Amino acid sequence: MNAAIKTLRKRNLKSALREKRKNRVRKTISGDASCPRLSVFRSAKHIYVQAIDDVAGVTLAQASTVEADGKAKASGSKKAVAASSIGELLGQRLVSLGITSAVFDRNGFRYGGRVKALADGTRQAGVKF
Repeated sequence: MNAAIKTLRKRNLKSALREKRKNRVRKTISGDASCPRLSVFRSAKHIYVQAIDDVAGVTLAQASTVEADGKAKASGSKKAVAASSIGELLGQRLVSLGITSAVFDRNGFRYGGRVKALADGTRQAGVKF
């Protein structure tokens, strides 16, 4: 096998395994208007979450560390604390829409660290999983 192909496979292995986990989980969960799916994406610096109605194919609410409200809440704090505050922000937005339950989609990421902090922050705001 060519050395370049081996390098490419090794480099993309982590993202390929995450995609497999993501697809496996997405087969079983779905969200609707009364109980949306909370999809999480985390990068090296930021965290993003959105509440999705899969039946209508629309995003009901979103929060991230990139937007102005999220940046103000998360500035100067550690990543896990910022994720928790983003979760609270999304929870407040969902409660204001009258949504109190949701399905959590960790999007292939491990449930720990920032992903867990975001889920805990959302629960503190009054949204149940």
